[in-house]
Amino acid sequence: MEAINLTAQSRELTGKKVAQLRRQGQVPAILYGHKTQPLSLQIEARALQQVLREAGTNRLITLSVDGVSDPRMVLVRDLQRDTISHALQHVDLYEVIMTERITAEVPIELQGESSLVKRGEALLFQGLDTIEIECLPGDLPPQIDVDLSSLQQIDATILVKDLKAQLSDAVEILTDLDEIVVKLLLPEEEEVEEAAAEAGVPEVEIIGREKKEEEGEAETEKGKADKSK
Repeated sequence: MEAINLTAQSRELTGKKVAQLRRQGQVPAILYGHKTQPLSLQIEARALQQVLREAGTNRLITLSVDGVSDPRMVLVRDLQRDTISHALQHVDLYEVIMTERITAEVPIELQGESSLVKRGEALLFQGLDTIEIECLPGDLPPQIDVDLSSLQQIDATILVKDLKAQLSDAVEILTDLDEIVVKLLLPEEEEVEEAAAEAGVPEVEIIGREKKEEEGEAETEKGKADKSK
């Protein structure tokens, strides 16, 4: 995997004065770590955006700071954006020590499609979109892929423990191994709500329902039009 590089400069402006930096196309940042003295930085906004597209919050970034000889290995820990423009306002960078284990949230990426969902005979319930792991920084996976094409019957389920095969022995899963990642349900409201309650998810993501509802609305409108003729 290619290294992701980012350059930053030391920052003197703080508080409300950082608005001046943003107008100049710079994003205020802070570098910290449990063995790192906090360091105020500024980063060119376009370069930072590009790095964030590649690294997200769970890929190592090689950070070079002007005036500091050795680069730092960091992870993005927090992002602040403008509520209206969504422009980056601030970023927190956490310096890792390559010989010390860290905890991180790794995104779950859904791949493929269940044939039942494709035919409208099932809904896909997604209980989790990330899992928490612990490992050395060098063992941090960028994502965990879940193949939906293997789900071929109602109630087919993929649990967190089923993801262990994709991870090396150096990675420990901290999320409850019996939590539901995805499950196929009958396309009925009661089934969906039961699965959500079982997984402890207050707001569930159901893939396939929106299309079914849109088709139902279209049929209703067509029926009204036919009666009016």
